[in-house]
Amino acid sequence: MGADDKISNKAEELKGRAKEALGDATDNEQWQAEGRAERAKGSLKQAGEKVKDAFRSDK
Repeated sequence: MGADDKISNKAEELKGRAKEALGDATDNEQWQAEGRAERAKGSLKQAGEKVKDAFRSDK
C-alpha cells in the first residue's frame, strides 16, 4: 500500500468526521452513525498502515 492508500484512508476518516458533525448539527441519527462508522473504518486502516510501516522499517 502506498501513499495513495494512506491519503484515501485519511480522507475516509475526515469524510466520516464531517458526516458525523453534520448529523450532530441536524440531529440526524443516521448521518451520525454513518459518520462514526466511516471515521472508525478510516482510523483502523490508518493504524494498519502504521503497523505495516513499522515492520518494514525494522527489517
